[in-house]
Amino acid sequence: MSRFPLLNNLPSLHRPALNHRSVVVLAVLCALGAAGALLPGTDSRAASEAAPGAAANGASSAASGASRPAEMRPALTVSVVRPGGADISATLPANGNVAAWQEASIGAESNGLRLTDVRVNVGDAVKAGQVLATFAADTVQADVAQARANLMEAQASAAESLANAERARTLSQSGALSAQQIQQYTTAAQTGQARVEAAKAMLNAQQLRMKHTQVLAPDSGVISARTATVGAVVGAGTELFRMVRKGRLEWRAEVASSELPRIKVGSVVSVTAASGAQVQGKVRTIAPTVDAQTRNAIVYVDLPAHADIRAGMFARGEFALGQRKAITVPSSAIVVRDGFSSVFEVGQDGHVRMVRVQTGQRTGDVVEITSGLAATASVVARGGAFLNDGDLVRVQAAPPAQAASTPQGQTR
Repeated sequence: MSRFPLLNNLPSLHRPALNHRSVVVLAVLCALGAAGALLPGTDSRAASEAAPGAAANGASSAASGASRPAEMRPALTVSVVRPGGADISATLPANGNVAAWQEASIGAESNGLRLTDVRVNVGDAVKAGQVLATFAADTVQADVAQARANLMEAQASAAESLANAERARTLSQSGALSAQQIQQYTTAAQTGQARVEAAKAMLNAQQLRMKHTQVLAPDSGVISARTATVGAVVGAGTELFRMVRKGRLEWRAEVASSELPRIKVGSVVSVTAASGAQVQGKVRTIAPTVDAQTRNAIVYVDLPAHADIRAGMFARGEFALGQRKAITVPSSAIVVRDGFSSVFEVGQDGHVRMVRVQTGQRTGDVVEITSGLAATASVVARGGAFLNDGDLVRVQAAPPAQAASTPQGQTR
């Protein structure tokens, strides 16, 4: 086979007849074919040479991009406030029970009498001298009548003895009667007079028993307990009623002995009972002794009358101790995390720093800061729950008329 493929397609008859021109044409065609076969190899070599350059350029661009810091976006738009100085009311909290100021026990003063009528019940308000219950007076009336008769008999006997003594004295000069007889008449007169006095005392005792058949209120107040039952025969001294005198109640607050010097007689106390009723009381007195077990003392606080406050209730209270200076922030600025109170302080670079603080008394919508925060610090007013230590924030300018204790809201 020929080296040139195009010549193989030509008829064999013409091969001997090829002239010089045909040979030249065939040579040109072969040269062109060889040049076409060499073109793909050239392109692959160019591409392989260009690839390392492109990879180097990409790596250079990535390195330059990593060397530039990424731009940080603010986590929150907030308003800031400065801690304010305010005069707040110093108070001392305490717990205790509500009790009767004085509780009177009303009992039977007669012995062996039957109770016939009970006129009051628990919760009734009574006045001094009001009849609360009555006993059967039949036997007492009979005893009074007998005592009265005994008195009349004694008076008659005494009158006779006195007359005999007078006659004996008139006969003493005549000698008709001896001195001994005259003395006997005089003694009999004196004995008769003594019997009269004894009969009077007996009559008074029976009349007093008659008076005790009615159970009277010793003072005005409210009946707190009743054990009297109609038909019962009770002995002397048996309790029938208990009464809160004057209807007055008191709060017996338990206060630590170390806090007693801060409390003064006459101080105002705000007392809140378990029922939710709130009243203003006044310190009446402080117990002179301290409990050896609890180291607490009882402070007695007079309470005004209130329908929802009753003896035996548990109550909380706060003693007013005057005014004092304090650093305060809005309550919305306080963030509680892990059981600790904190605020977010905004630095000059716009980053926040979580600062742990000690809180004190709450008054309205402000909280006292006792330690941990400088008076010149700028703290986040609201939205601290959405921030973390080191976050970048955008500070929203507050209107000039805005007070530090009333911060503006924030936006995401």
